[in-house]
Amino acid sequence: MRYERLVIQAGSNSFSLDLHPRLTVIAGVGKLERDGLVGELIGALGASRTGVHAEIVRDDGRHLAVFRPEGGRHRIVDIGNATDVSKEFTTPEGRLDLLAHAGIELRRARRRMRLAAGDLATGTQGATLIRQLADVDQHRLWAAAENLRRTDDRLQQVAEAVGSAPEDAAVIDKIEQRHQAFEAAQERHEKFRAKSIGIALAGAVSAIPIAFFSRIAAFGPLFLASVTVLVSVVFRSLMERAARAEEEALAEAGAQSYLGFHLQRVNGLLSSDQNRRQLMTAAEEHNKATAEWKTMAGDIQVDWAFEHREEILAAARLRRDMTALGAMSATAPDMDDDRTTDLARVLVGRLAELRHLGHGGEAFPLILDDPFVDLDPGMKPSLLELLGHSAGSPQLIFLTEDEDVASWARLEALTGALSIIEPTPEHVDEVGAKRAARLSA
Repeated sequence: MRYERLVIQAGSNSFSLDLHPRLTVIAGVGKLERDGLVGELIGALGASRTGVHAEIVRDDGRHLAVFRPEGGRHRIVDIGNATDVSKEFTTPEGRLDLLAHAGIELRRARRRMRLAAGDLATGTQGATLIRQLADVDQHRLWAAAENLRRTDDRLQQVAEAVGSAPEDAAVIDKIEQRHQAFEAAQERHEKFRAKSIGIALAGAVSAIPIAFFSRIAAFGPLFLASVTVLVSVVFRSLMERAARAEEEALAEAGAQSYLGFHLQRVNGLLSSDQNRRQLMTAAEEHNKATAEWKTMAGDIQVDWAFEHREEILAAARLRRDMTALGAMSATAPDMDDDRTTDLARVLVGRLAELRHLGHGGEAFPLILDDPFVDLDPGMKPSLLELLGHSAGSPQLIFLTEDEDVASWARLEALTGALSIIEPTPEHVDEVGAKRAARLSA
């Protein structure tokens, strides 16, 4: 949806604004005038702005005229068909409301369709994480995210099917690893113990006759027997350590023995090789998917990424666009300037939101309430380049008293990419007077 014209009527006087389909800069308006114009623009789509008329074009191409005369019947006309379509946009309370028709409350429209300097500053707080994800190859990032969600769903399904929980897989894996380590240590100990007994006995027996000829020579077999016994003790110590590690893992699971764990855990889950294999296979796939995601996204939660997916994709496109602009324009932003890119991504995120604000995917205009007024002058050209490049989807209306913005708009208007409206002081006073008259009425 976009505005074509806004007409503000007060008595016999009227004030009209013809708006560019992509970007209109209304320059030379102070805070009070901006507040008034924001109210008129958004209110024209709502149900409470008597004396404010508008011509709009919807996303489906319908050209509508909204008439709200003072003391007369409010109506909406389809200009293309020359038919009254008021009934289509009438609320159960009997009011004409284009916002309600799109499933948007007036309060939400005021919050989302207006972007001021404070909104821009607040929005940069989450931009660091968005920037981090936008810098990653987007195909690989979202493939990893989808894979992580898929394996998580699979793990949940398998766990439920076998009467377990996803967390059991980690416990099972830990116990199995500890038990396998214990069994390996026990096997090594038993094998060496059998050999060590024979070696020790052979060494001791052989040392007796050797001692008759040379006591010094007898120390060799005795030393070998002693070392064998010592190594056997070491292997036994390793086996006992593995056994204690297994017991600790079992204790964490609330079991007293490996067999007891098999019998105790989720009604024989581990006693079924098929159930165990299914659960462990699902867990292994999920662990691989988690590792792949962490490699690209670090500690950022995949759910958070999905919630901000459109912003991340928009930010990634922004990087590509800015790289292209850098080859053509000296005013393209330096992508190493975090502050500028964070602000740019907030703008792109809001633009992306406005493209589908209505419940049917209807786009709505973005009204910029002098958002760059507090920025360093060196940051403005790149952000203005971004707006000029993105304008049209959605329509932008830039209200400002910033001469930097006005100067930029005057040059861009020569190309036809936007229009600039610069009210004279008399016009500004007239708008303020009409607004004051309506408010006091």
